[in-house]
Amino acid sequence: MAVDGERVDSTNRACASVETWRLRGGEMIAEHDLLAVEEPLEIRLAHGERGHRVRQAVSITMRTPGHDVELAVGFLFTEGIITSPEQIVGVTSCGAGNVACVKLRPGVAVDLARLERHFYTSSSCGVCGKASLEAVQVQPRERCLPEEPVVDAAIIRSLPAKLRAVQEVFEQTGGLHASALFDAEGELLVVREDVGRHNALDKLIGHEFLAERTPLTQSILLVSGRVSFELVQKAAVAGIPILAAIGAPSSLAVELAVRHGMTIVGFVRGDRFNVYTGVERIHAATEQSPVERSVILSNAAPS
Repeated sequence: MAVDGERVDSTNRACASVETWRLRGGEMIAEHDLLAVEEPLEIRLAHGERGHRVRQAVSITMRTPGHDVELAVGFLFTEGIITSPEQIVGVTSCGAGNVACVKLRPGVAVDLARLERHFYTSSSCGVCGKASLEAVQVQPRERCLPEEPVVDAAIIRSLPAKLRAVQEVFEQTGGLHASALFDAEGELLVVREDVGRHNALDKLIGHEFLAERTPLTQSILLVSGRVSFELVQKAAVAGIPILAAIGAPSSLAVELAVRHGMTIVGFVRGDRFNVYTGVERIHAATEQSPVERSVILSNAAPS
């Protein structure tokens, strides 16, 4: 796959220096601070037969520049527009790097009705409103393998520290969400950051999709914030069986995870976490029944 413009995936535009005034005791001191950059990215799709090619904008999302090719490809994959890297001829960028055009091979069918989902995309949330559920659902091509993988509780507890250790831009700005992919032994595979939690996940999934490693049936996903319906759906499309989070899931996220046979873990902090669904994939230190393990692992969230 050809990619035009390496600067699309550069990370040196992720931070911006601004002047700020800091209160130190009773004195105001002028200093410079680093903020996470937020800029629009227009994702375009080029498709159709030779001689009748169509270019159309499918989404505008507010994101942190960097890994834009992965973001564009990951978005199209998790939206159900594309299913294989072989469908892509290349990705080009223009507009000072704020436009990414994904070019499909002639003859690749595009479900234009799926493109209506882009109206729900923004950097701050994802899908809003249960009334819109039918319009925004994407059906994964493969269901997660039942009860696989089985992961020790100690591995789940170790993930947040491993994520914090590699959050370079967050360390400088404190203003980004992160998505990190681990194998079943807790080894970090890839991490992506963005001002939008669903953008960070699209970048991560786009990376794995382009490397032809999807579906990710033996992996663990950790996200730095809460778990929304949108994140569960994207993880399900990528075949990720275990989604863990520092924060809480929504009720709709848990409902969707049950439907797709996924494990949702929330409030992973210190030595505690809650298992909301798919507890059979989590192995506690001592041998209990699945019900007993659910009670032990699903401690109340720390105050």
